[in-house]
Amino acid sequence: MLLPFFYMLREGGLKTSITEWLALLEAMQKGLAGQSVDDFYYLARTTLVKDESEIDRFDRIFSVYFKGVEDSLSDLFQALPDEWLRRESELFLTEEERAQIEAMGGFEALMEALKERLEEQEDRHEGGSKWIGTAGTSPFGAYGYNPEGVRIGQDGSRNRRAVKVWDKREYRNLDDSLELGTRNIKVALRRLRKFAREGAADQLDLDDTIDKTARNAGLLDIRMVPERHNAIKVLLCLDIGGSMDDHIRICEEMFSAARSEFKHLEYFYFHNFIYEALWKDNRRRQTEKTPTLDITHKYGPDYKLIFVGDATMSPYEIVYAGGSVEHWNEEPGAVWIKRLLNAYPKAVWLNPEPEQRLYYTPSTRLVREIMDDRMFPLTIRGLDDAIRELH
Repeated sequence: MLLPFFYMLREGGLKTSITEWLALLEAMQKGLAGQSVDDFYYLARTTLVKDESEIDRFDRIFSVYFKGVEDSLSDLFQALPDEWLRRESELFLTEEERAQIEAMGGFEALMEALKERLEEQEDRHEGGSKWIGTAGTSPFGAYGYNPEGVRIGQDGSRNRRAVKVWDKREYRNLDDSLELGTRNIKVALRRLRKFAREGAADQLDLDDTIDKTARNAGLLDIRMVPERHNAIKVLLCLDIGGSMDDHIRICEEMFSAARSEFKHLEYFYFHNFIYEALWKDNRRRQTEKTPTLDITHKYGPDYKLIFVGDATMSPYEIVYAGGSVEHWNEEPGAVWIKRLLNAYPKAVWLNPEPEQRLYYTPSTRLVREIMDDRMFPLTIRGLDDAIRELH
């Protein structure tokens, strides 16, 4: 039954030997695989994978071979009626209907119109095209559609077309203890290394101890050295905006890998783009912020600056004062990110979106231009290119 799995591993490029395969079968006969697919996965991985860089390839082949379980779950979800999964008060439009809805005409016009609506409106509205309400085509409200509007009181994002978001969203911190599904990220980050020995001498230097003991007529002469570590300093800025919900997994893998590889790592969060303040805890982002200028004063120019975000937003958020979706920023985001780039010449932007999308949206093109084309996809190849840029 499992022989095709062995052949798939060999065809996939893993250096799995007959001896290792027989060892796996023997372990299964002794009951070490347990009674679940997860138990068998860990046993097979431990027995058949010899190099950390091959774990991702093993994971892909394993998932293909045992995809029957996933297929059965997929069939179950497809059997659910659409009505069970759809919000009845939500507006659904065809592409033709969406194309007929016109934008109001810019950030200033939108803000001025919102101010007028707030002064004039007295009742609740649903399904309309003008007033603040729900399930309509008005630029203001929730669960409707408009190509350029202000989202107010909606539970999460839907069409991702809002110029400004008027609600208080809560974001959880990224998990830095996550066991990497994509260990190649960790392997790639290891290329950004500069080893040094600093601090207290608390590690046994075995070679020097043997040498000095031999030169001292056999009298034990213990030699200690400071711990050897990666001396590279990294400043990591992570986007936690709503459009990043699709990329939480890969960003947690990136964050976890960075925490394990860099001793000198400082991290901050931002929402969509860089403004006058960043924060280290999303639960306290409204009360415990760190001014961006304080960051440039505290951490020296020897830090490597890495942004992680999809750069998907309204261009107003980058080039306009007041363009931020959550607060009124006195200066445009472009001004603030340029200050960071001036403080940290070695900087890159890692984008979790597919590489072909990095040239499509106006905001992505704008961020690429500000970064002097130092935006790379969050893939193994993209990480390699980014690390070469940081050296």
